[in-house]
Amino acid sequence: MSQSITFIGAGNLATRLSVELKKSGFKIKQVYSRTNKSAKELADKLQSDYTTSPKEISDGADIYFVALKDSAFEEVLPHINFQNKLVVHCSGSMPLSAIEKYSLKTGVFYPLQTFSKERPVNFKEIPVFIEANSPENERTLLHIGRKISEKVLVLNSEKRIYLHIAAVFVCNFVNHFYTIGEEVLKMKTLPFELLRPLILETALKVQNIHPVNAQTGPAVRMDNNVISKHLELLKESPEFSSLYEEITQSIYKYHQKK
Repeated sequence: MSQSITFIGAGNLATRLSVELKKSGFKIKQVYSRTNKSAKELADKLQSDYTTSPKEISDGADIYFVALKDSAFEEVLPHINFQNKLVVHCSGSMPLSAIEKYSLKTGVFYPLQTFSKERPVNFKEIPVFIEANSPENERTLLHIGRKISEKVLVLNSEKRIYLHIAAVFVCNFVNHFYTIGEEVLKMKTLPFELLRPLILETALKVQNIHPVNAQTGPAVRMDNNVISKHLELLKESPEFSSLYEEITQSIYKYHQKK
């Protein structure tokens, strides 16, 4: 008989992970979210119960997946009676110890990917990093992970947070630069689609070439003529200008050390 799971959280990660687990044969017993809309939308997809009150979270699930923002752990979890069932958080930056006071059985289940509610992803290709407070709980999480992914690894909290920092640099910060790029194009009513081939090739290149060797552009060679022109055109957008200058210096200094 498959294990039943309750999801505490109904955001991007919770949505994609819970849907994938249901597809893989797990029963999603209940969904909690602070807002009725989010809780109901996900519960409808999973054919499960839902609640917006931590105190109404059922103690009947086998496993509880905590997919909340880090700051919400202390707001929500103390109100739940876990009955010493397996409690698993999905945060890259929180240590395993962050949930040890809520149950005798704890773990971490961290899929390293960017998630959006309505965008399906191929979980088979997503690395999942797990940690647990006992060999038995580790085996449980390995079993769950291998049901959805071909890349399941055990990683402790100390290493996982460095992985999370790296992920913020290569995903979150990079996506912010996409947003800035789009804003720069809007200055001359140019469409973002013009950048898509460049974005794709940049991502593909580092699959085969070390990132430091893939670096191109005026910053790596400190082409002051180009850089000065760019900064002049950005002077009406001081936030973009200062960021451009700071990143340029960072790239140049890094490559001077090589």
